[in-house]
Amino acid sequence: MEWEAVSDELAAIFASGKPEQLQTYLTGLAAPVVAQPNRVGARPNQKKLEAAAASRQIRLRMAHLALKGYVLSAAAGGKSGKIRFNWLNGFVAQRLLFARELERKPVSQFWFRLIWPLVWQKRLLMPLVEAKGIYCFYSKPLIEAIAKLIGGRECLEIAAGDGTLSRFLAAEGVRATATDDYSWKHAVNYPETVLKMDAAQALRKFQPTVVVCSWPPANNSFERLIFTSPGVELYIVIGSRHTFASGNWADYRAQTAFELKEDADLGRGVLPPELGGTVYLFHKRDA
Repeated sequence: MEWEAVSDELAAIFASGKPEQLQTYLTGLAAPVVAQPNRVGARPNQKKLEAAAASRQIRLRMAHLALKGYVLSAAAGGKSGKIRFNWLNGFVAQRLLFARELERKPVSQFWFRLIWPLVWQKRLLMPLVEAKGIYCFYSKPLIEAIAKLIGGRECLEIAAGDGTLSRFLAAEGVRATATDDYSWKHAVNYPETVLKMDAAQALRKFQPTVVVCSWPPANNSFERLIFTSPGVELYIVIGSRHTFASGNWADYRAQTAFELKEDADLGRGVLPPELGGTVYLFHKRDA
């Protein structure tokens, strides 16, 4: 019943052609359940409140899964069922994007521009790797540019997954610490270099000047903590141009301490381009 209801609600939103309705819908599902006015002196039914909150969380999770499926289906060109590269496309993608197996490497912009147009199954890439917690690839110029932005400041990566971004930044001389709550341990192989802690714990412990996050989940509850953390001067987000696909845009718009800017030049280094990736920079405003 829950799944059918969510599917019908999303279908109605897509049919309306009004993207702002989608954000309103997701924000409503993410809002806490509040007890309705009752008889004078009557106490709210706690069990009913807990059941309503659980139902809303389930519907929110279902909506996110449905939207993720929509994005991946679009990336795959609308294909469904089991998908795979043929030998040649798989070989080229492996050499271009990975150091070995599923260990990503900084991608040569030169070779990517030269070879990627020749890969005719390029739309299959992200649906194949997303199940392992890989949401994008980083060009070497992008990593170098982000490292330059950070400079000598302490950098904390939250929701780091397998720690690829911090590993690349560390190779450029950045003092980067990768953290994750390990909630994707069923899919991601977390190395020892990724410290097990949630965003709140990491922000309290390390008190960073710069925070980075790659592909934060849509409507997550942790990014808002960055905007109120003392000492943070810059927050760098690598994510989607589609506001429903990554990041908590309600919190982005509600906060006033940081100035938000999309950097399209940096965004061109988020690969593959079919993904619609970009880079957002949050600079602390002067007091």
